[in-house]
Amino acid sequence: MLRLVYLGARSLWPRLNALPREAAQALGGAVGEQPTNPRRLALSIAIIAPIACLTWAAIPAVTIVMSPSINAWAVRKAPGQIHKGDLVMFNLSHPIAGPRPVSVTKRALCMPGERLHEVERRSVHDGTVTGSLYYCGAHYLGASRPFGRNGQRLDHLRWGDHPLPPGFIYLGSDHPDGFDSRYFGPVRVSRLTRMERVL
Repeated sequence: MLRLVYLGARSLWPRLNALPREAAQALGGAVGEQPTNPRRLALSIAIIAPIACLTWAAIPAVTIVMSPSINAWAVRKAPGQIHKGDLVMFNLSHPIAGPRPVSVTKRALCMPGERLHEVERRSVHDGTVTGSLYYCGAHYLGASRPFGRNGQRLDHLRWGDHPLPPGFIYLGSDHPDGFDSRYFGPVRVSRLTRMERVL
């Protein structure tokens, strides 16, 4: 097996070594006996330069989503008011997130004035509350878990059954085990930035 890897690496090296020369030829540069080709070089620059400029301008506006709890790889700011189902971004301060605030992306699932309903789940052994189910009106939002993936204790939102106050939104995830308002509660609208999916 090691011999096959070694032979593969030996056959690949000449190709990698020739790559800069082939790239220079493709762009119209002088290589060895071949003269420069200014027309090809100008055409290559005319194609590459606008693409590079657009990419450079677009990269700061796009945020990569590192969490699997949202069905998006990259998002960007979107103007307008936040509506139900929209992606939103905010800085989360929570012991589970770490010592510093982290930027997270979630979905607006229950809006101000809508009735948020919590149904407690109790242990069959001793009757203690182990988690809760959450509903926005009659729509199921998700269930909390007593422990995280690494075994850490998760304190869930104790809500009961009443409307969200003005200026607060319940945020959720596309993933059933996402870390969202089930654990850190509704978030003030003024802390949220409306986002849209790019990828």
